[in-house]
Amino acid sequence: MILLRILFPSSCYFNAACLPQQVHLTPRNQIISRKHPKITAMATNGNHSRVERYAVVTGANKGIGLETVRQIASKGVTVVLTARDEKRGTDATCMLHNMGLRNVVFHQLDVLDPVSIESLAKFIKDRFGRLDILVNNAGASGVVVDEERLRAMNIDPETWLSGRATNMVQQVIKTSYETAVECLNTNFYGVQRLTEALLPLLQLSPSGARIVNVSSLRGELWRIRGDDLRNKLGDSETLNEQKLDSILKRFLKDLKENTLEAGGWSLMLPAYSISKATLNAYTRVLAKRHPNMLINCVHPGYVNTDINWHTGPMPVEEGARGPVKCALLPDGGPTGCYFDQTEVASF
Repeated sequence: MILLRILFPSSCYFNAACLPQQVHLTPRNQIISRKHPKITAMATNGNHSRVERYAVVTGANKGIGLETVRQIASKGVTVVLTARDEKRGTDATCMLHNMGLRNVVFHQLDVLDPVSIESLAKFIKDRFGRLDILVNNAGASGVVVDEERLRAMNIDPETWLSGRATNMVQQVIKTSYETAVECLNTNFYGVQRLTEALLPLLQLSPSGARIVNVSSLRGELWRIRGDDLRNKLGDSETLNEQKLDSILKRFLKDLKENTLEAGGWSLMLPAYSISKATLNAYTRVLAKRHPNMLINCVHPGYVNTDINWHTGPMPVEEGARGPVKCALLPDGGPTGCYFDQTEVASF
């Protein structure tokens, strides 16, 4: 295990071995050693290239989701492109077909709708009999934005990433109780419902399924202001779904009572931030429970997409690299880890 400690942070599991917990709480712009070696040298196809594989990518009619579908399909994997809007999903699928990727099929999916989730699960079971890869990409920002005023502020990417923009954008980016509920339902509960519904099919994958939860640097533990909350989310030994649900209910209570600051919550995109922090924690819970699968979460980078109002400098082609790497990890790869793009990093 000593060699594995060098290669991967101790907050990950590797080959089903649970290593001791370490949490680095220093901001990334103040510590270089929090980064870990890239996995780009690792083979991403492994033995899977000789076996037909089936993948699902959610929220895939545009942005990172669409590019993730394109890159995975280009490796010969049959990909189910899902989207809430049927026309947009169909149009995206047709575009990929016109690029020669005939191994992409479309199925409608609204992660907020249990009937829609059940319909997708039935489709996969009837069509393919199993599932090998699940990329949970669909997401919501949890805010209402005055985009015109935001663009006029011309905030540079470094200011966004450092968190210094928090006070600057209070008047143009607002969180309501309703938008927060939608955000948590999409980014956490929707992922949980869909994953649980597809687990019976994922468990049939011959070499162990890959589950990828697309997260964000906003969910990193050091960004959480409250010590108690940060410690609860960082305690991988005691984490479970009930504790995560309790944390989210407490967040909504504090939001309704206008006590987020006193409660120790992140003030920059608060609903989005806690939804991603709990998603990261849920990833670790799943990885520990299903050691035969490779289950990881990934921050794709500050990508130019709708969810950040196109403030990110990174193109989607680059942003999809992390999710695709995690989706195509070789057998015996890391699990229960947080990836910053294509590098394993601390939670």
